[in-house]
Amino acid sequence: MKRWNGWGDDDIEYPLPPTALAFLGKVVGAPRMGPTTPWAVALACVPPSRLRADHPLVATDPAPRLRHARGQSLPDWVALRWNLIPRYPDGVAFPREEADIAELFAFARRTGACLIPYGGGTSVVGHINPPADERPVLTVALGRMRRLLHLDETARLATFAAGVSGPHLEAQLRAHGYTLGHFPQSFAYSTLGGWIATRSSGQQSLYYGRIEDTFAGGSLLTPVGRLDLPPFPASAAGPDLRQLILGSEGRLGILTRATMRVRPLPEAEEFHAVFFPSWETGLTAIRTLVQAEVPLSLLRLSDAVETTTTLILAGHPRLLGALEGLLRRRGLGEGKCLLIFAVTGNAEQVKTRRRLAIAVAHTQGGVHVGRLMGNEWRKNRFRTPYLRNTLWDYGYAVDTLETALPWSALPAAHQAVLTALKEALTPWGERVHAFAHVSHLYPTGAALYFTCLFRLASDPEQTLAYWQRLKTAASHAILAHGGTISHQHGVGTDHLPYLVAEKGETGLRVLADLARACDPDGMMNPGKLIPAESL
Repeated sequence: MKRWNGWGDDDIEYPLPPTALAFLGKVVGAPRMGPTTPWAVALACVPPSRLRADHPLVATDPAPRLRHARGQSLPDWVALRWNLIPRYPDGVAFPREEADIAELFAFARRTGACLIPYGGGTSVVGHINPPADERPVLTVALGRMRRLLHLDETARLATFAAGVSGPHLEAQLRAHGYTLGHFPQSFAYSTLGGWIATRSSGQQSLYYGRIEDTFAGGSLLTPVGRLDLPPFPASAAGPDLRQLILGSEGRLGILTRATMRVRPLPEAEEFHAVFFPSWETGLTAIRTLVQAEVPLSLLRLSDAVETTTTLILAGHPRLLGALEGLLRRRGLGEGKCLLIFAVTGNAEQVKTRRRLAIAVAHTQGGVHVGRLMGNEWRKNRFRTPYLRNTLWDYGYAVDTLETALPWSALPAAHQAVLTALKEALTPWGERVHAFAHVSHLYPTGAALYFTCLFRLASDPEQTLAYWQRLKTAASHAILAHGGTISHQHGVGTDHLPYLVAEKGETGLRVLADLARACDPDGMMNPGKLIPAESL
């Protein structure tokens, strides 16, 4: 069963080797056990529903309301683990088809409720949290709407109900020999509708594209009517209304179906590892590859601290000792940086592209170490989030943030954000272990993804103060260097204070006017994406 207060299935664990715990104690401080409220205690604290009527699609008992109360951000975990959830949905609806959602809109109007669309519950920026609102809150869980509705093999277009999760989507496509190729780290639980609503980017976006590259059309039910978006190959009939849905975060309505551009399953795919002497040489190599349009599917470069941390957390001291010896003989020391790259296509394409990638890496002193580490990364890429559960139990908190910016600004931004994170908790005498990697690449720039690890405080308020200080310091550093406040995580509530820096006052008014046009009563996911002062 899915965990109610952490990541993933409750029967999957991510054990830490003793060497990893010793390392964390050295860089952050001795562990102290993190709090965990028992399910029965948390369940007993769920207040009565404020909904004034019943509906056959809506559950108002405490269990589903608790399970749909929060997402996966650090503040969400603090609320769940310390049993300090300020608000719960008053009901959770489980529609099976589009007609059910139209019924739920009518029910919400009768009861004065606002609605929160809920996909896989994997948001890390507060997309699905009930707002501080006097109205009752109805969460609409779309997980039962997951069928492949139509497959046009001639046009390579597949239409799905929008609640389909990553594994279910891929399984239905693979049965016909196709793939969407969208693999975010949350792949096991996140949904197609959620990817579209947050402008998601999968780990192999270099080959398959971001979600906006594959989203061809669909249907959005809004409080004022249905918006149909035909999957034209191209159109000059005014602005592309698909862009209104992409990144809309449930503020305009509920996406019920989506038509996606799909590809035949690749004949071959390989994941490889290369070590570079430094962060700078690695950046030069991956920029050269992407600007030369070498058709790889993944380029993921870890900085030196992330590289060291990854190797230590992996365990296997004998293998790592042999690897370290090999790299030292090739002139790579403490500043070495790990690149994972993938090649996808037919057998000949994979062979040619692999050779090109390794040749470019060699020009920057890169040492190709084969496929073992690449295969290990691929095998564990959806398992890594389980590490958060283990670290919390030892008293360590983990948070992530990301941005995208031009190549020319990337080195300085990387250093500035890391410095901001490492110094943020100095007033409390706490240390922060922070590191980063470049993941999604473009000819003009790339995405930087930061991870910070620190000790939980003994009380929730102090832990949230730590998080707020870290988030604020890093966000200001990102904006100061011309980065976007969100490359793939969306806005939700956590990024609201910084949105005006990117959109401007005029842009926010445009978004607010759009929301009013689709949702004049403000019933759709209030408090997310659009600052209240813009409405």
